[in-house]
Amino acid sequence: MTTAETTSPVNPHTNPRTVIVGFGMVGHRTATELLDRDPTAHVTVISGERCHAYDRVALSSYVGSWDRELLELPPLPDLPGQVEVLHTRATGIDRISQTVTCEDSRTVEYDNLVLATGSYAWVPPVPGHELPGCTVYRTIDDIDDIRRMVEDARARGLSPRGAVIGGGLLGLEAANALRLLGAEAHIIERSPRLMPLQVDPDGGVLLAEKVRDLGVRVHVNTATDLISDEGGRLALTLSPSASAQDFPDAAPPVTPLTVDVVVFSTGVRPIDTLADGAVPEPLPRGPRGGFLVDRMCRTPDPHISAVGECAAVDGMCYGLVAPGYSTAEIVADRLTGRQPEPFRDPDMSTKLKLLGVDVASFGDAHATTEGARPLTVNDPVGGTYGKLVMDSTGSVLLGGVLVGDCSSYAMLRPMVGSPLSDPLTFITPAGDGAPAGVGVAALPDDAQICSCNNVTKRDIRSAVGDGACSVADLKTCTRAGTSCGSCVGLLSQLLDAEGVEQSKALCEHFPQSRAELFECAAATRIRDFPRFIRRFGTGHGCEICKPTMASIFAILDSSHHVLDDGHAALQDTNDRFLANIQRNGSYSVVPRMPGGQVTPEQLIVIGEIARDFDLYLKVTGAQRLDLFGARVEQLPAIWRRLVDAGMESGQAYGKSLRAVKSCVGTDWCRYGQQDSVRMAVDLELRYRGLRSPHKLKMGVSGCARECAEARAKDVGVIATEHGWNLYVGGNGGATPRHAELLAADLDEITLVRYIDRFLGFYVRTADRLQRTAAWIEATEGGLDHIRDVVCEDSLGIAADLEAFMARHVADYTDEWRAVLDDPEKLRRFVSFVNAPESPDPTVRFGEQDGRKVPLPLPGLPPLARKSA
Repeated sequence: MTTAETTSPVNPHTNPRTVIVGFGMVGHRTATELLDRDPTAHVTVISGERCHAYDRVALSSYVGSWDRELLELPPLPDLPGQVEVLHTRATGIDRISQTVTCEDSRTVEYDNLVLATGSYAWVPPVPGHELPGCTVYRTIDDIDDIRRMVEDARARGLSPRGAVIGGGLLGLEAANALRLLGAEAHIIERSPRLMPLQVDPDGGVLLAEKVRDLGVRVHVNTATDLISDEGGRLALTLSPSASAQDFPDAAPPVTPLTVDVVVFSTGVRPIDTLADGAVPEPLPRGPRGGFLVDRMCRTPDPHISAVGECAAVDGMCYGLVAPGYSTAEIVADRLTGRQPEPFRDPDMSTKLKLLGVDVASFGDAHATTEGARPLTVNDPVGGTYGKLVMDSTGSVLLGGVLVGDCSSYAMLRPMVGSPLSDPLTFITPAGDGAPAGVGVAALPDDAQICSCNNVTKRDIRSAVGDGACSVADLKTCTRAGTSCGSCVGLLSQLLDAEGVEQSKALCEHFPQSRAELFECAAATRIRDFPRFIRRFGTGHGCEICKPTMASIFAILDSSHHVLDDGHAALQDTNDRFLANIQRNGSYSVVPRMPGGQVTPEQLIVIGEIARDFDLYLKVTGAQRLDLFGARVEQLPAIWRRLVDAGMESGQAYGKSLRAVKSCVGTDWCRYGQQDSVRMAVDLELRYRGLRSPHKLKMGVSGCARECAEARAKDVGVIATEHGWNLYVGGNGGATPRHAELLAADLDEITLVRYIDRFLGFYVRTADRLQRTAAWIEATEGGLDHIRDVVCEDSLGIAADLEAFMARHVADYTDEWRAVLDDPEKLRRFVSFVNAPESPDPTVRFGEQDGRKVPLPLPGLPPLARKSA
């Protein structure tokens, strides 16, 4: 590249004046890096937006919180006359006078100009794309527009529906935003699969199934030909795309598709209009746009640099934040007299959690290297897919794709280009993780731990040597884990490998453990997540801390409904709709039957509902009747009939008490020693609705023959001649555990008192998603300590634990009855899956045993659904 000659005006400041055009994440990082290197630097930012710089990577978290401040990046130093942010837009560059003109008529002088203008959402020229109701998914204002359009549709008495054109990363996030707003979401993708740049064909099939399971309708191999106005709604004319000819069995798109909002997510283009606005001659652009720069991020003008998405480094623009941050650091080094390393081709690895689905790709994910040998494990039943791409020798890792389970990603990504033994261990569902001898200790020092901020293992070890002793310390001194957060688990493992004792921080946003956060919430009485995280955490929250805090708030204040304003957005899918989502995207309905008892009238109502709504009915091992196959908009109607019949929510969807199983006890069994049915009913009615770190199950057996299998439950009660034996910590799952005896021969009052204390102690101190068995094992002193607390009151908290449970019992209300009595809550239950006007082609039904039942997804073994 040639360098143009320029003339510099006299600089009245001691230090050069740096002007940064653009205040997105990379513009903010450039200013921060400059000021970190030279605290006396003179920095002027021409923002182009009304608001402060914010985290666009976490844009989707704005849906639900609606709090812009949660996304804001840290403020720049308050140094008047030295650091200034102008909320105006740059319109031209005079390279002779070294000035930038702005739309408010201001002129800003510079010694060094950094262009960080970013990119804009590209909208294809589909006829009708300019109609009201068409938008993009790029900024906070865009999300506000989407929200307004959804609410306008609902105000007109419609069930809101939105279409996202483009099935890449941002397209999936946009679909999730529509879903969280209560709108039926459709994704329209021209390619044969979602996320075609990151995921291979087999991984794409599983990804689409998982997205459909969550209620989003997916149309791949589909093109949008026309958008037209149909009486205030938008009608999309769809057709098979060019790629559809390779898939003759693909279902034809439903057309026209009528929606209330169309979101274009079809890629981005660099904002480079200032190139033409430069005088005396334009700045050169890259082949596909962007300000052309070399690997030191310099344009042909030595006083002008470009960073981030608008920089075409050797002609290539990069749309991820990690390479943007690299360019910011290069320019900050260069402008402060340092010798930066030239820009290196970035790691384009991505790890995402979209709509609750884990997706990751890294290295040569599509096996384009000559001689590459893919190794795949596809488990459609378990819902996981893993592919590792090895070199021609089968010994060196080149890349991979993970869908459904990305637990190996943090270890695999830094090992790209290194030998990998036993690769199957990393992607086999039955595997236990990395093989012996493979871990962070095996990574070379130059392995990149944080790709967003270019932090190596050597950098982490150096920081530990300088005194960093926590993940928070490592974030502060290296910036690792401060962007996408996917490497945070690896940071913790590196600290362990260096012999540093770890904290029990809930997630990257809260340094406290779940137990500590419980006490914070109890002491402050704060029940608002944005306010809580501002006081005790950082950032805007994630899929770990949001449902955890929602559960804690519900435990501490059961008088508030889980779908009250401010809490609904924190819930996971099941709690958001008070029903368990099933494999085919439909929902289950599980009414409570305390002790397995049901009246003839209630049994008739259940049967009529199953018949009228064409639901699959099954008796469960928890002595209840489950109804499967309900659409989300059918749930209120079903529950109205159940509530009218005197039944209530069985909370099969929540991390709470599920059921208390019992035998028939002294009422019918000649061996029964105590009234187990009455005890089971009393316990279930006492602890119903109790939110907890994980699901809870109980059982009551009337004698030692144990017909209720009480010792397989979190709380098990077994009758004796002298009273009741209390067992705790029994769990099923991957590692079954028998419950252990806590206390023997208890009278009923003492039994209930001990259960109150045990459950109260558990919900206060257990970690997130920790079953009682694991909690007991992890508690210092184990069962003996818990016995001392529960039975001997060794901590002096027994009265508090009993009072806590008494409040729960007094405040209990049926969650579904509360929904039926509240029109605002009912508005959430709109059609998502298999709606009558537009059946979901992925949900298939057939006849079996004389009734209609949902068939398994393609490629899955048939389910056993035979009558007794």
